[in-house]
Amino acid sequence: MATRTLGRVAQALLAPALALGATVGLASAPASAAVWNSCDQWGNTGLNGYTLYNNIWGSGAGSQCIWADSGTNWGVRADHPNTGGIKSYPNAKKVINKPITSLTSLTSSYNVTVPSSGAYNTSYDIWDTGYRYEVMLWVNKTGAVGPLGTSQGSLTLGGATWAVYKGNNGSNDVFSFIRSANSSSGTVDILPILTWIKDTKGWFGNVTIGDVQFGYEITSSSGGLDFTTNNLTVSGG
Repeated sequence: MATRTLGRVAQALLAPALALGATVGLASAPASAAVWNSCDQWGNTGLNGYTLYNNIWGSGAGSQCIWADSGTNWGVRADHPNTGGIKSYPNAKKVINKPITSLTSLTSSYNVTVPSSGAYNTSYDIWDTGYRYEVMLWVNKTGAVGPLGTSQGSLTLGGATWAVYKGNNGSNDVFSFIRSANSSSGTVDILPILTWIKDTKGWFGNVTIGDVQFGYEITSSSGGLDFTTNNLTVSGG
């Protein structure tokens, strides 16, 4: 069962101060000449309005290196052991900082190339500015991974049909939407999903949406696997 912790978020927020800190495992940067790459545990940079994080936050992790040609074209090579528990969530983040009712739109398009083995999900991780609420949108998953919480039925909204789960990890509420069919490219209309949570379910109020992250929540990738974001755009306001 996949779980998330506020500790991971706090660590990610501290990443600029820790970018020169410990390296996890022995890894090498991608062979191709990228604009930026890092094998540091909390390696991060800003490109084209997005913040990229290597973000190896889980226990028992192996090696992982992130590369980027831009904020919207990037990837990782990860070699995490075949054990339980999430090891990392490499991601690109766009900051929104608007209350839900002030948003006129919030959409994202993605195009990824992901491995057929390992255990992971490709997901959006959306946070309010107080980090009390976490909305996860899984667009694909492989291996023994699953959402936190209990089933809330299914929902067709935002351009797809989702299985909905509601839970709490001890630090924050987590609302997970698992796409009914794996997708490697598409567009998600995020705002109607947030409005449904607020207005239809009442799980939170008019919270201010802070971070919209997109990346790979990796549990295992033994032997080294490549995850590539061919293109990602997050837009709205």
